[in-house]
Amino acid sequence: MTDLGPLNYFLGISVTRNSSGMFLSQKKYATEIIEHADMTGCHPCRTPVETSSKLGTSGPAVPDPTLYRSLAGALQYLTFTRSDISYAVQHIFLFMHDPREQHMSAFKRILRYLQGTLDHGLQLYASFTTSLTAYSDADWASCPSTRRSTSGYCVFLGSNLLS
Repeated sequence: MTDLGPLNYFLGISVTRNSSGMFLSQKKYATEIIEHADMTGCHPCRTPVETSSKLGTSGPAVPDPTLYRSLAGALQYLTFTRSDISYAVQHIFLFMHDPREQHMSAFKRILRYLQGTLDHGLQLYASFTTSLTAYSDADWASCPSTRRSTSGYCVFLGSNLLS
């Protein structure tokens, strides 16, 4: 084995050491997703999802569902360091089998949010705490079209978000 030195970049994740610990970022990867979607000149928005409306299954179909699916998969990988978009990405994944224009609009909103928050990432703090804490939440029958429930969770090791 060869020692390659301190970790700086691995699998698209940039690692920066600071006085608190390590900062993990996928800024370059997020920029590539925005470029691939041809949205480099878009205006950023403040939230990744519109809170007043819920996605349904009606409306015109997306002209290129393959592009929708590939970009959605790319966003899923981005959630490793960007847990703030996990909820929004999960919602666009619900419609992978038959994406509609309203789903593409929700997708583009996530990209606009990313455009304004490219410097966000995941801070891992140096800690001697080994306590594992988990939180979960569920929204029973919240999907307007299928009446399926949605749920979410987060797991912390000390003060570090793991999942």
